[in-house]
Amino acid sequence: MSAAVPPREPSSQESPDAGVSRRGLLLGAAAGGLVAGVATGFAGGRAVAAQPTASSGDVVRLDNAVSFYGDAEQAGIRTPPQRHCVFMTFDLTTSSRTELQTLLATWSAASAQLMRGATIGQVEPSQPSAIGDDTGEAVDLDPASLTVTIGLGPRVFGDEYGLAAQKPPLLRELSQLPSEALDPSLTGGDLSVQACADDPQVAYHAVRSLARIGKKLGAASTRWTVTGFGRASAGKGQSTPRNLMGFKDGTRNIVDDADFSQFVFTGDGPDWQRDGSYQVVRKIQMRIENWDTDRVSDQNRVFGRHKLSGAPLTGTVESDTPDFSKTDASGAPVIDPTAHIRLAAHENNNGLKILRRGYNYTDGINQYGFLDAGLLFISYQKDPAQFETLQRRLGSSDALNEYISHIGSGIFFVPSAARSGTYLAQGAFA
Repeated sequence: MSAAVPPREPSSQESPDAGVSRRGLLLGAAAGGLVAGVATGFAGGRAVAAQPTASSGDVVRLDNAVSFYGDAEQAGIRTPPQRHCVFMTFDLTTSSRTELQTLLATWSAASAQLMRGATIGQVEPSQPSAIGDDTGEAVDLDPASLTVTIGLGPRVFGDEYGLAAQKPPLLRELSQLPSEALDPSLTGGDLSVQACADDPQVAYHAVRSLARIGKKLGAASTRWTVTGFGRASAGKGQSTPRNLMGFKDGTRNIVDDADFSQFVFTGDGPDWQRDGSYQVVRKIQMRIENWDTDRVSDQNRVFGRHKLSGAPLTGTVESDTPDFSKTDASGAPVIDPTAHIRLAAHENNNGLKILRRGYNYTDGINQYGFLDAGLLFISYQKDPAQFETLQRRLGSSDALNEYISHIGSGIFFVPSAARSGTYLAQGAFA
């Protein structure tokens, strides 16, 4: 069989290739020695950059590569949001602890390859009867700041896999929350994969590749997925984007290191949990056509901001701090008591914050002929109760609830990044 398709030359932000055998990572040991084959692949692995640097500001560099390996959190959390996202959840189809371990090891090795713009095996084998290891749709495409972020659901830490003693202390199913109309087919999952990139085909290829691996190993099958576009949150140095309601989204998102430490990343536990985070994902359907018929002054009231400038109704520019005590000539609050920004503001929630990392999505039209679209809401926090607290407040009286429904949901623990030579959550199996 011919040699694997070689990767492109590394960009200026990459270190020279240390010679990873991509075929060995995935298929060379599939007949019985897969764990050993993956371990061999890790030994030749290397990091691209010490810290995630994707999509800094609003300048897109398709040749930028981000490292899968690291000494702190996984890439794709603090990383400034890229332009596109594919989020997929999986059900475990194996009851074997060893097969779960093999899946995480193989996914880690493959993700490291994908994030540096390499294939994960042969695209066109020389034997006519052979199946390609890599599907090939990302060949000749740059890494596009791809990040692959992997989460572990509550079932992973049950008795079935012998990991109950390793369960992250706050990992549990979310409580029932207001404004939910959850579709069981869009809810739950044992594993999550968040692939973000500045090229949608690169992001899709990453998720497709991991799904193929899960199926080939007989360890995981796809559960539900959302394809996101047009980031709906801002990272450090980025301009604030707009959601599909036309309003700027993420104006007051977490960007400071102190807030990441206080609200996002865990600071204790075993090494594989430290610098981890709890990931909450919600598929939020918007009643787009109802919203579009509402007068803009009322839309402004619902959000508590001006649609065009993004400024709070008590200010003149987007960065102005909302003045929730300001009243108009009649004595009524300028920012309505049911306004979204009033209910979500940390000033009104005992200082509580979460990291938002959302994307817009569309599913075309629904069975009634209406536009089917909304927000892929992804948040990271060091305690799921942070999200629940805010959602209870929003779900009970937010004026926006007239136009949205939470139809999908999942919760996962995102372990710290794998160090070079290891795989994700390896310490849980020690």
